[in-house]
Amino acid sequence: MTEQFDPSQADGKWQRAWEEGACFVAPEDPAADPRPKSYILEMFPYPSGRIHIGHVRNYTMGDVLARYKKATGHAVLHPMGWDAFGMPAENAAMEKGVHPGGWTRDNIANMKAQLKRLGFALDWTREFATCDPEYYGHEQALFLDLYEAGLVYRKESEVNWDPVDQTVLANEQVIDGRGWRSGAEVEKRKLSQWFLKITQFAPGLLDGLGELDGWPDKVRLMQENWIGKSRGMELSFDLSNGGTVAVYSTRPDTIFGASFLAVAPDHPLAQAAAEKDAAAADFIAECKRGGTTAAEVESAEKKGFRTTITARHPCESWRTLPVYIANFVLMDYGTGAVMGVPGHDQRDFEFAMKYNLPILRVVASDPSKADEKFGTEAESGDGVLVNSGALDGMGVDEAKAAVIAKAEAEGWGEGKTVWRLRDWGVSRQRYWGTPIPFIHCDACGIVPVPKDQLPVTLPEDVDFKEPGNPLARHDSWKNVTCPGCGGDALRETDTLDTFVDSSWYFLRFASQPADRPFDRDEVAQWLPVEQYIGGIEHAILHLLYARFWTRALAHIGKLDFAEPFASLFTQGMVTHETYYRRNPDGGQQTFFLPEEVERKGEAVVLKADGYPVTTGRVVKMSKSKKNVVDPDTIIARYGADAVRWFMLSDSPPERDLPWSESGIEGCWRFVQRLWRIFGQYDAAAAGEDKPLARKTHQAIAAVASDIEALGFNKAVARIYELTGAVEKAAPSASRSEAILALLKMVAPMMPHVAEEGWAAMSQAGLVADAPWPQVDEALLVEDEVIIAVQHKGKLRDTLTVPKGLAKEELEARALACDKVRRSIDGAEVRKVIVVPDRLVNIVT
Repeated sequence: MTEQFDPSQADGKWQRAWEEGACFVAPEDPAADPRPKSYILEMFPYPSGRIHIGHVRNYTMGDVLARYKKATGHAVLHPMGWDAFGMPAENAAMEKGVHPGGWTRDNIANMKAQLKRLGFALDWTREFATCDPEYYGHEQALFLDLYEAGLVYRKESEVNWDPVDQTVLANEQVIDGRGWRSGAEVEKRKLSQWFLKITQFAPGLLDGLGELDGWPDKVRLMQENWIGKSRGMELSFDLSNGGTVAVYSTRPDTIFGASFLAVAPDHPLAQAAAEKDAAAADFIAECKRGGTTAAEVESAEKKGFRTTITARHPCESWRTLPVYIANFVLMDYGTGAVMGVPGHDQRDFEFAMKYNLPILRVVASDPSKADEKFGTEAESGDGVLVNSGALDGMGVDEAKAAVIAKAEAEGWGEGKTVWRLRDWGVSRQRYWGTPIPFIHCDACGIVPVPKDQLPVTLPEDVDFKEPGNPLARHDSWKNVTCPGCGGDALRETDTLDTFVDSSWYFLRFASQPADRPFDRDEVAQWLPVEQYIGGIEHAILHLLYARFWTRALAHIGKLDFAEPFASLFTQGMVTHETYYRRNPDGGQQTFFLPEEVERKGEAVVLKADGYPVTTGRVVKMSKSKKNVVDPDTIIARYGADAVRWFMLSDSPPERDLPWSESGIEGCWRFVQRLWRIFGQYDAAAAGEDKPLARKTHQAIAAVASDIEALGFNKAVARIYELTGAVEKAAPSASRSEAILALLKMVAPMMPHVAEEGWAAMSQAGLVADAPWPQVDEALLVEDEVIIAVQHKGKLRDTLTVPKGLAKEELEARALACDKVRRSIDGAEVRKVIVVPDRLVNIVT
């Protein structure tokens, strides 16, 4: 063997060998393969241009598990593809004058090459990009299947409209009421949009979370809150204008504490007020310029406009409540109107303080505090009812039931369950997405595209010189013949939300027939995914939509299971310090890449000019802060295995991992250390080293258990420990067995040095195809113990003896030790205290 392991030669050689040997290609007919099935999947990447070290951690974890599963006798599916539609490609088209498709495919080629350089055990035969017409044509077919089942519909809906870019913006793209790209004031517009009936599946989506034992609790809680089931009541208030308004409340027990009503800016009451009052219209316009997400609405300053209308309290008919238009009420939750109870809701408390409204106590920790004044916050906790007539003295739950019963008996309200979850609006007025497969005909209405005409492909001859959706002005593409009547018609120019693309891709990875999206029986061999790995940022929408899509396909008979991912792991981020300078004009700072700076003593300076830069916080790697590390540079210097080992070392995989040059250098040294050990393998060695054999088999069992539990840092620690034991051991057959076992154990983590060592040891085939080392169960049981021998309260020696050795024998062996005899130095032994399997204490 060479003195040093050379990754520049070995990495590419073994990557080619794995590809030529089809080592990681999943069986085409899984039903005919008797091995247990294991589907390992990392969330597929968006082809943004290049991967960074943060991505590498995600894929390394899945790769180790996939290689381990293969070694333990599983048929493994470990695929890779590309979540390729979306706005970044259109932005590139507008800014660089390129086609989104060309930009995307160039990025895919770059990123695929990067992933291959890391030696990941991926089945590239199943690769696809969601922008492939074959893929999105099958997606269009599934969308039509859901339409035929009544799960897709079209309705007019309010959207965020950017008047400059002439496009609908997602809530997250509206910043301080302005379009994130154009900076124009965003308008609210009513547009006809396509929706999926996710709310029909809300109960199942909520109940199903209880069965996902392999998911992190925090993710299940986030989904539970997003689905948002709440039990309360809908009650009706009579208005001074002769009408009524329906209000939904989760706390009907606090009805006697109501001091105002508030309606959303787009509630019919608000719209009617705006028609008669210019000030009301101006206030509504101001609300529409504000943030649109629920989080933004919740955190914004609470503002209201008092209308001339009042509402009569249903339980105290002599009392009237003012009706406000308020910026914190959402039209799409409940009824779009709320009952303000300032004493027991913080949002209402802030509003009442601002507009000098009564704050009434109707819940107290005990009845003696009925007249206690409020401090600086509302009190939303439990207690007993006070100042509430017949409800006084009741607990909260009892009072809720009593109010609902009273309302239902008197006809002014009823108990009701509502959900925070809204139907999924999937229309996007953009080019780079899946065309929605419908045709608009004046005679026939909305007509599905016949399935034999799928895929409806995107036209290539588009330009982005004008703002808006290029499909809407592409006459030759959008003008078609109606499949129903043969008359002139228009193709739907909206494309699907890219979350649709990622809501079923895991099914297409498992089964890829040409004539349909997937084969149900073949999918059933692989699904649910055994282990899904990805970032916490996808904990709500992607995972919820994938769960919904799976349920919807099961509902129409295309699948036999409801949950797509049996286990979910959300890995921590790779972090790095930032480097920047503040601009002279006080504007935004300029960030620099790690390779653009260098340390000079205590300072960090820019290589280009030698002047200092500011070292910022250690944060998640991101392109905007330029604190990213390009894996290609690191691989070129240290090799793929050192990078992979760093990703698995030190930090628990669910926690953030700080990147450091010293850390990667330490990993490089360990690769070389292993290489030297592999060179000491001697197949002809004789002799037994039972303690080393025991350590070896304990390590095999423990590392296997750690990998199964995704405790990679623990597995790494055990490998370090065994490596140290091997280095200290004398040559023997046990030592050579330990070296071979060590090589097999590191093979899923550092496959290139393992393959090189395997070949140098003249082992047959590839270590990638070799089985996991067998455990000798007998050696897992400790049959020897280390006994401490003390004299005068100090440790004088240790004994390694058979476990369970008799007290008399322990005493005799202890007294025979040279070090102990020198310590006793002829003194009379008055007493010997023996603690079996632990201690011998000699008293003189």
